[in-house]
Amino acid sequence: MKKLFITILVLFVWVSLNYAQNPEWIVYNQSNSGLPSNGICAIAIDSTGNKWIGTWGGGLVKFDGINWTVYDTTNSGLPNNYVRALAIDNEGDMWIGTSDASLTKFDRTDWTVYNSLNSGFPNSEITSIKIDNEGAKWIGTYDGGLVKFNHGECIVYNYYNSSMPLVYAWSVAIDGLGNKWIGTFGGGLVKFDGTDWTNYNTSNAGLPTDDILALSIDNEGNKWIGTYDHGLVKYNGTDWTVYNTSNSGLIYNSVFSIEIDTEGNKWIGANSDSYGGLAQFNGTEWTVYNNINLGLPEFRINSITIDANGNKWIGTEEGLAVYKEGGVVLSADENTLSNKIPTNYILQQNYPNPFNPNTTISFSLPKQEFVTLKIYDILGKEIATLINEELSTGTYQKNWQPTNLSSGIYFYRLQAGKYSETRKMNLLK
Repeated sequence: MKKLFITILVLFVWVSLNYAQNPEWIVYNQSNSGLPSNGICAIAIDSTGNKWIGTWGGGLVKFDGINWTVYDTTNSGLPNNYVRALAIDNEGDMWIGTSDASLTKFDRTDWTVYNSLNSGFPNSEITSIKIDNEGAKWIGTYDGGLVKFNHGECIVYNYYNSSMPLVYAWSVAIDGLGNKWIGTFGGGLVKFDGTDWTNYNTSNAGLPTDDILALSIDNEGNKWIGTYDHGLVKYNGTDWTVYNTSNSGLIYNSVFSIEIDTEGNKWIGANSDSYGGLAQFNGTEWTVYNNINLGLPEFRINSITIDANGNKWIGTEEGLAVYKEGGVVLSADENTLSNKIPTNYILQQNYPNPFNPNTTISFSLPKQEFVTLKIYDILGKEIATLINEELSTGTYQKNWQPTNLSSGIYFYRLQAGKYSETRKMNLLK
């Protein structure tokens, strides 16, 4: 037991050092943000760049780059705090799938709940939500089939009235022609063109298993299929190509999430009870990220979403990670974190912390002020002045890379008019 404890401690310190040296990653969890739960199930990004985060047990969270707003059963119309699926329509309305078999609409003012009691919705937990060009919601459920929900009308497709197999409809994707593709757990892949159903499974296609967890469609119409324990599959309409741990750089064979960036790179989240991570595939080469070699906080990945700046927002069982090659960009302006006008003075905890060789300090000003940002050692001696000037209303970030300083505790102090706040940081060499 003692040997195991020492091994875990060494691993923790080693990973912390990697965090500190890797500004390409930001990790949010309950200890350093407004997240009410570290279990992140779903992520959606609205037209203004706000991140909407579905948590396991903590409700729905909105993050605007500065502020965290939590909606749960105690302060909103959300019927359940276990949020599994999210989608945003063209009107900006949020559609929320929860574990109590409810579909909830949130228009930023009112909450409307649809379930088996008021809409004909199947009494089954929601697993996926996709919205087509006409605004119809296509919803995968655990054992209630596929649901089309449009302007209050609910149509359920299941084993008894369609070619949907009697299994979980785990994931849904919509191609450029409007065809619906449904990944089922136990029944393979299903295509529905609005009239006809086509079933692909291990007996009539190149699928290595009938257990499908994730779906994504690239700009060329290729279907990328994440399976349970059998790797990643590409289907181009004719051929099936299987990538797994034995013939590719895939880190684990259970693929829970797939996202495709603007350059066509596939970002693949693997998940198991004991192993997993994030893999990037550009069509030729594989790059693997996990909680050992880089800043990923945990190996079990539930969801991946990419914002307009190319940041990958990654939901794990132990928090929310943000990754971007070359450094995370939280706004188009590299000097500010948000285009919104702050309503309060805020001095953020520096990131990374502990750090080596550099760290970033972020703060917000609700009005124009003369600002000083200074660094002090543990004895209160001033070491550096990072800012000493008049600044306009906004949110700012300042990078600090100390030289000729030893490891230890240091303090940074923000003075803006009558506002003053001091925070602690740890230089670890």
